[in-house]
Amino acid sequence: MIRIRVQAITVAVVVTMLGVGLAGCSASSAPTASDETAVTEAPAAPADLTGDWKQSNSKSTDSYQAATIEGTTIEINWVTDGGATKSLYWAGSYDAPMADGSFSWDSTNDTSKTDMALLASSDATKTFSYDNGIISYEVSALGTTTTVELKEE
Repeated sequence: MIRIRVQAITVAVVVTMLGVGLAGCSASSAPTASDETAVTEAPAAPADLTGDWKQSNSKSTDSYQAATIEGTTIEINWVTDGGATKSLYWAGSYDAPMADGSFSWDSTNDTSKTDMALLASSDATKTFSYDNGIISYEVSALGTTTTVELKEE
C-alpha cells in the first residue's frame, strides 16, 4: 500500500512538472516593445594593434619584416637568418584607432633611433593602413617599392 502511494505521488509530481514545462513552452516568444528597447548592442570597440606583427607576404620563410607596437610607438625590423639577425627599418609614432573598422595613420620617424641604422628608412613620415587584421605600408629599397603586409602573431 505504501508502495502504491509513493508511486502515485511520484506520478503526480512528474505530471505537475510536465505541465509547468509545457506551459512555459507555450508562452508567447514574440518580443514586446519594452523588450526591444531593453536590448541594445554595445558599439564595436576599436582594434587593439598592440603586440607583435610578422610579414605575411614575404617571398622567403627566413627573411621578412617584423613589427612591435607598444604604447604610442611602432618599431619594424628587417629579420634574416630565420630570426637570428634583426636590423632596424622603422621607429616611429603610432596613433591608435578611435573607432572600429579600417583606418590609417601617418607615423613620424624617430630619427634618434633610425639615423645610425644602415637599413633604416630615411623617410620623415610613413603612412600605415589597417584593414581586416592586416597592417600594410610601402617599403622602398634600392629603387624598388613593395607593399608589406603584417599579421598579428
